[in-house]
Amino acid sequence: MRIVALAGGIGGARFLRGLREAIGPEDEITVIGNTGDDIHLYGLKVCPDLDTLMYTLGGGIHEEQGWGRADETWSIKAEMKEYGVGPEWFGLGDRDFATHLVRSQMLTAGYTLSQVTEALCVRWKPGVRLLPMSDDRVETHVRITDENGTRAVHFQEYWVRLHAAVDAEAIIPVGADTAKPAPGVLEAVAAADVILLPPSNPVVSIGTILAVPGIRAALAAAPAPVVGLSPIIGGAPVRGMADKVLAAVGVEATAAAVALNYGSGLLDGWLVDTADEAAVAAVEAGGIACRAVPLLMTDVAATAEMARAALALAEQVRA
Repeated sequence: MRIVALAGGIGGARFLRGLREAIGPEDEITVIGNTGDDIHLYGLKVCPDLDTLMYTLGGGIHEEQGWGRADETWSIKAEMKEYGVGPEWFGLGDRDFATHLVRSQMLTAGYTLSQVTEALCVRWKPGVRLLPMSDDRVETHVRITDENGTRAVHFQEYWVRLHAAVDAEAIIPVGADTAKPAPGVLEAVAAADVILLPPSNPVVSIGTILAVPGIRAALAAAPAPVVGLSPIIGGAPVRGMADKVLAAVGVEATAAAVALNYGSGLLDGWLVDTADEAAVAAVEAGGIACRAVPLLMTDVAATAEMARAALALAEQVRA
């Protein structure tokens, strides 16, 4: 079985860890990772979602945080602060710095982001084929109005420094409209037996991937069933502040509204949590097969059960 998954950071990475447990050794997973969160700091190219996927699946993640490296130290950041060089609000640990240094050196030498990601995965052995959504530069920005007036800030500043405390007025994936899918992305989608949308942020993770011309159309045209899992349970995000960015695109923070926003032209199936069983009828009325199952990723075993439910629904809609 060839499985393709579109994924952001923490939620996507944890789901994929369960998915690996749920499939057989002969099955293959290709992950198309969001690069809209990418940011340049200290002269380095930082890819938060790709790194979270790589560290989580490779066994190097800080489990409690869900991002960054385990057993991290912060000497470089402390020294940068002594020099008065910021930003202080974005944490890059010493081990993490090494990843960004290697990536930036390779990019400067002329390698593409796809090639760099493949090289980094040789060290981490994530057990999946990890592809960036694009080799072109795409950065998600958020329009806000605060004491400094109306302006656009990088998504990382909105999420990490401002903690999404200011209303998001618009989400702009800068550069997405002219970006091209990375090599292998469209081919993987076309050859897939199942396509999964893990419980990642539907606007700034999955939505940004779909904003790259050709990717959404490829999913819609793929012969494989497309099944998603709701990141919203009981009217609230399981993790993070997805409700803030959903509001910016005019979508209610409910399991049904997220599914209907993706639409029946993209989704064949949708899983909601048992707490949202009442949403099943509304989703199915929109032309999307829907089931209610436990969706809390409390551990790898529970997450593997979620993955099995998604694969089972894919088989049902295929039939």
